[in-house]
Formats: sequence, C-alpha cells, structure tokens
Amino acid sequence: MFEIALFEPKMAPNTGNIMRLVANNGCRLHLIEPLGFDLEEKKLRRAGLDYRDLANVTRHANFTAFCTAMQDRTIWALTTRGTRPYSEAPFAPGDVLLFGSETGGLSPTVHDRIAPEQKLLIPMQPNNRSLNLSNAVALVSYEAWRQQGFAGATGV
Repeated sequence: MFEIALFEPKMAPNTGNIMRLVANNGCRLHLIEPLGFDLEEKKLRRAGLDYRDLANVTRHANFTAFCTAMQDRTIWALTTRGTRPYSEAPFAPGDVLLFGSETGGLSPTVHDRIAPEQKLLIPMQPNNRSLNLSNAVALVSYEAWRQQGFAGATGV
C-alpha cells in the first residue's frame, strides 16, 4: 500500500482522524517530528477512536531520518507550490504521500529535497489557502488507492 507522511503536524485531532483513516485504507502513517502535541493527548485519542491501535504508525526524529527510512521510495509532496493536480500523478504501491503541517506547510528545506515534478497540488477555488489536513490526506490517499483498483478492499 502507500506511506502517508505528516511533516511536523501541529493539531492532535487531525492526526487522530488520519490514524483512523489509515487503519481503514491500509496505508502506513509516518509522523515527522517535532510534533505539536503529545501522542497520548485526549483529543488525539478521541479523534482516532478505537482505530488508533489498528493504525501502523512510525515516528521519525526529523526529515533527514525520514528520508533515510524512505530512501528507495518515490515521495510525492502535496503543496500549494505543486506543478500538477494530485489526480494526474501515477501513484504506485509503496509511494510516499507527504503533507506539511497545518500552520506552515512544508519547510523550504523539504521543498529543496523534492523534485518539482513530484510536487502535487489539490485544486481549489482562487484566493483560498488550503484544505484541512485530514481531508487532504483522505482525498489523495483514496485517489492513489483507486488507481490500484482498491486492492484488498471489501465491497468493491
């Protein structure tokens, strides 16, 4: 399946929602520190419900450690600086879908390490800045899974 990576997430409820999402779509979640919350925070537990224990979650000390762990994988960065819509990317199992923090997006250092053709955007109406992080992860991860014929899903 796919790897979902959150770069320095700030809001526990979003991460909890994403934990629930990955438990249901079979992706693995990577949290790149520093985090803006404690993983034991009540809001995280509430948003993740009982799915939190079903989610496959790995923490990385920083972006360099994350890149080392993902060195042989294609990293697709979701950013307002993207060069094409996420729906045009040819996702393959094992690819990484990288999302920035809710307040700052991806840092300049991260942008420098991602090839322009691997920077994707989510189309929005003019003059809008961004979507909620958990909504963005849901959109893109389900498109990637759809491209694989929803492999492993029930009810398809």
